[in-house]
Amino acid sequence: MNLLPMLFAEFAGNLQIGLAALGIPIGIGLIGFKAVEAVGRNPGASTKILVQSIIAMAFAEAIIFFVIFLGT
Repeated sequence: MNLLPMLFAEFAGNLQIGLAALGIPIGIGLIGFKAVEAVGRNPGASTKILVQSIIAMAFAEAIIFFVIFLGT
C-alpha cells in the first residue's frame, strides 16, 4: 500500500486551511481600510459604507468555515 497519495492529500488539506486562515484577516483589514478611506472622502455616506463593509467582512469570515468543513 502506497502512503504517498494519502500524505499528499493530508498536506494539501492542511495547507488550504492555513492559507485561508492567513488570508482572511488580510482581506478583512483591506475591507476596513477601504471603508475608512471611503468615509473620509464622503462622510455623508458613512451609514451605507458601514453596512456594506460589515456584510463584506462577514462574507470574508464565512470563508474559513467553508474551508474547515470542506478541507477536513
